[in-house]
Amino acid sequence: MKKILLVGAIIATALGGAFFYKTGGTVMKVTTNANVLGSLVNTVTKKKVLKGEAQDRINIALLGMRGKGVDGGGLLTDTIIIVSYFPSRNEMTMVSIPRDLAINASGERINKIYYDGEERGGEGSGLVAIKEKLSEVTGQPIHYAVRINFAGFEQMIDAVGGIDITRDTPFEEPLQFHEEKVCDGDKGGVFTVPSGNYDIKRNEKGKIVAQYPLCYNKDEECGGVFRVPAGQNTLDGETALCYVRARVTSSDFDRARRQQEVIDAFQKKALSVGTLTDFSKISALLDALGDNIQTDMQLWEMQRFFTFYTEKGFPTVIAQRVLDSSEEGLLYVPEGAGKDGRAYILRPRGDNYDRIHALFEHIGDARDTQQ
Repeated sequence: MKKILLVGAIIATALGGAFFYKTGGTVMKVTTNANVLGSLVNTVTKKKVLKGEAQDRINIALLGMRGKGVDGGGLLTDTIIIVSYFPSRNEMTMVSIPRDLAINASGERINKIYYDGEERGGEGSGLVAIKEKLSEVTGQPIHYAVRINFAGFEQMIDAVGGIDITRDTPFEEPLQFHEEKVCDGDKGGVFTVPSGNYDIKRNEKGKIVAQYPLCYNKDEECGGVFRVPAGQNTLDGETALCYVRARVTSSDFDRARRQQEVIDAFQKKALSVGTLTDFSKISALLDALGDNIQTDMQLWEMQRFFTFYTEKGFPTVIAQRVLDSSEEGLLYVPEGAGKDGRAYILRPRGDNYDRIHALFEHIGDARDTQQ
């Protein structure tokens, strides 16, 4: 929700000053529903309400991905967060849905829905497809969606001067970005820094038949071994991205909790008075939005969200959840999943969405931040 408020805040501010032309171009790139002139007319002449506003609950899907054309599954939505905003109370909730949730009997994972939609129907169809599936999973209408790629995430964090994260304990990811692979320097590759280890091949009798030296990537992401010390830390865009991507030593569920933490920190910084009155930061944010964010909101809808912020202030986060496979969780790992070449997936307990529907139905009644 706060990310949506930010988008509305930036655009509304720009409409009042020298950024009008630039904003119009940005909206055309950002939205899949870009009737800019019609939106401006609605903004000025009509008092329209948002989808879900009459029911006092607006549900928004926040989607994170590598980005179109980026190696490693650029259009897979590995981050999925459902934000529910309750306008009359100015309160919001966040629920993270894991990328490995299987959504059919064949084990197709939910993170592939956006990609499939874009492939079948072209640009904008991915948002439609993922909203439909998320409505099925949550039992709630998903009124709007926003997706951001890695580049946009970094640029937006940097544009507000970084974010502050306070940790009670240090965080370390020694494996994910420090991967060993067979050295490929002789083939013009990137794994060229010897690790001293070998990939050893044995025959059926256990005799070594071949061994290949292993190397680290010469340009390791996140410095190879990624660390965030205990205490207060100011993270720039690159470091914040590493923080929300790290998962191998922890888990996807812990990563989802860190993603919610970063969203909260980012919005507090971005919606501060200093940021909204700093046109250089607004301009940088517009650049990031235009190139790396997509939404199905029209301009007047963004303006309406901004009105909520100016009238009510920051929404209060009353509950945060991560769907997981813990003993108390709503998901489970099917027998054999992730073993013997089989894909790792998660399924809902009871093999239906009833318990997840109940969570979403009542989460607005919560008054805590248990994750």
